[in-house]
Amino acid sequence: MTVQGSENSSRRGRRSSTMGGMPLNDMPWWRWRSNVRSALHMLSDPAFQQNVWLAGVEGYGDVTDAVYRLVEDTWLDNWSAEKYVGTIFRDSQEAALVDTAVLRVLRIMHQAGPDAPVSVYMENPGWPDAVRAARDAHVRMATADGEDPDAPPRTLQVLQIMTRSA
Repeated sequence: MTVQGSENSSRRGRRSSTMGGMPLNDMPWWRWRSNVRSALHMLSDPAFQQNVWLAGVEGYGDVTDAVYRLVEDTWLDNWSAEKYVGTIFRDSQEAALVDTAVLRVLRIMHQAGPDAPVSVYMENPGWPDAVRAARDAHVRMATADGEDPDAPPRTLQVLQIMTRSA
């Protein structure tokens, strides 16, 4: 009987896709990680928010979509990211940064309403702190995944293709 090595056991002999040279699926719940990272990336980039969300550019969703991607599968609106260390998040520091970002963004969403336009979020006095917290989490996660945290956010279509491919 031949036992497959653990690196290929769930991949049926295929090599995984990579993001910046690191395996796209090196975390067990990498698809959820990809969604959280995408949301944090958009929430952390004021130039993106001005040039894409406020300008109404198609293909990226809106601020409500980003908040939904941040919490939809993970339920980070109900419990700590610490619960996912080793599955979505690499360590407790990464999880703590994500928790801080989630709490700040959700506080504003609850004040503004879930369907508020991005301008309402951006005019909230707490928005700069939320953006900064999202940036801290985004930089930590992108760097850990071997990606440039300053690259522009990917479209939702690219995110969908990436999470389907591996």
